Amino acid sequence: MGLVPALVRATFLVNAVYAESSREFGLTPQQGKLLCVLMAQPYGMSELGGTLGLAKSSLTGLVDRTERNGLVRRQPDPRDTRAVRVALTPRGSDLVERFYAETCRRVERLSTGLSAAERDLLAGLLGRVVLDNEVPVVFLELDEDRPAAHDS
Repeated sequence: MGLVPALVRATFLVNAVYAESSREFGLTPQQGKLLCVLMAQPYGMSELGGTLGLAKSSLTGLVDRTERNGLVRRQPDPRDTRAVRVALTPRGSDLVERFYAETCRRVERLSTGLSAAERDLLAGLLGRVVLDNEVPVVFLELDEDRPAAHDS
């Protein structure tokens, strides 16, 4: 299989796993992505729109729905009194921690047919493609040293 079909099909595979995991946690895939982005820190609406690749109206609707579900909250931006930042609520933080762990487990399982060396090679190569193309951080690196998932 060539590079382009392999990357495109891998994207479909990961998106399908992500969608299935989202459904099982009562989320849409877009809400799952929003919560995962917010694990690192609260973001302003324009930052979120750029990171998630959403137009302002689509992002506002997504944040509104997720806020109604009690998973995120809008808070004043200390640097700009006209702006708000979106942060996880304690409920959202708890849910995204479980969603993140389960999604990581499922995606990790996709490569069980590879040896440890092959998995490391694949991660290194894909990591270079991501970094070379300046893909925003939409899913944290799996490690114990990541920051707390919500802001108090």
